[in-house]
Amino acid sequence: MINLAGSPDIERAAEILRGGGLVAFPTETVYGLGGDAANPVAVRRIFQAKGRPADHPLIVHLKGMEDLEQWAREIPAAARKLAEHFWPGPLTLIFPRDPRVIDEVTGGQDTVGLRVPSHPVARQLLEAFGGGIAGPSANRFGRLSPTSAQHVREELGQAVDLVLEGGVCDVGIESTIIDLSSGKPVLLRPGHIGSADIEAVLGAPVARSGTHTPRAPGTLAAHYAPSLPTMLVPAIDLDRVVREQATSGPVAVLARHLRPRDSRAALWHSAATDAHAYAHDLYALLRFLDRSGCRTIVVESPPERPEWEAVRDRLLRAAAGSGGGSVDARTPPEADDGT
Repeated sequence: MINLAGSPDIERAAEILRGGGLVAFPTETVYGLGGDAANPVAVRRIFQAKGRPADHPLIVHLKGMEDLEQWAREIPAAARKLAEHFWPGPLTLIFPRDPRVIDEVTGGQDTVGLRVPSHPVARQLLEAFGGGIAGPSANRFGRLSPTSAQHVREELGQAVDLVLEGGVCDVGIESTIIDLSSGKPVLLRPGHIGSADIEAVLGAPVARSGTHTPRAPGTLAAHYAPSLPTMLVPAIDLDRVVREQATSGPVAVLARHLRPRDSRAALWHSAATDAHAYAHDLYALLRFLDRSGCRTIVVESPPERPEWEAVRDRLLRAAAGSGGGSVDARTPPEADDGT
């Protein structure tokens, strides 16, 4: 049985936030590193703890739709539809920012990313605090996002004033990000909520990010990376690449099928064949393989089907961020981490 953070912990966390401190908290996606989104000193502490570039925007977590007007200058009808359908939940919406929103949160842009998380601990914290909480993922910038409180402690240590326990995150990858700042919906980062889900609610197509879309969390081409060189390889090439890499040292493999009898891999993990289950386990598995003592991680490319889009996005960025590269021909669009 998981002991979720109780009232004393929540009240203590809210007091820390009011005092400009940092609290790591669970969401349904990944653990966030929270600070008072209206306090420039607290927000700068977030950037310092993560080693995050100051021009990278943060997502602000709200307790409900009723707080939107405090942060967004304009709220399109499409945004209200999506918020009513998916909030609380793993969807971040990008709005033109209200003049009261501080530059430290937006990276100097005229837009702000907002979401209402569904995790009960996050919701308790937001209710107790009473304001917006800036909350990128609680890890060093560019590295694997944490999906448990222990991951946060290992990653950030004393840089966080309090870590709220909330068990393992249900979704396991960061939220879908939809830009609505220009009027038309644009997908900036895929997630648990897919493009088809968004289009079904809006009754209109969702465009893909381009050169004129705002910077958004978690959309750098190199991101979500293990320390070990990580290669993304089509299934047909997996055995060949493992054999080649094994000549230079032990190889860890993350695949969606059982280990062949003659594989040269030092460590083989057979992951889930369902996209959502795979996403739930992804970062924890990559952390495990990263600490295996192997020299390289080789990951079997996921299927090129819509339900695997978010997983493929994270793996392509992980391969680029680790320096391992990819035998997979496609690369994610260049554009930044968050919950």
